[in-house]
Amino acid sequence: MCLSIPSKVIQIDDANIATVDTMGVQRQVSLDLMPEAVDIGDYVLIHVGFAMNKIDQEDALESLKLYREMADLIDAEDANLRQVSS
Repeated sequence: MCLSIPSKVIQIDDANIATVDTMGVQRQVSLDLMPEAVDIGDYVLIHVGFAMNKIDQEDALESLKLYREMADLIDAEDANLRQVSS
């Protein structure tokens, strides 16, 4: 199973390569497999370096909110475990 985090397109170059931002991490992905046009500001889902499909901004932002909440819970649990281990 693959879990894809919505990534915001922040730049597109002439070679059909997009720079995307995934929760603060920027990377380049190919747009060659996209079934529809992609514009700066769109959110895409990525698999092995290829943008595969667009995701609605509202859905993307809701997903990102949930990912941040999960990351915060994991960080809090890690902090609790470190305190118990000390």
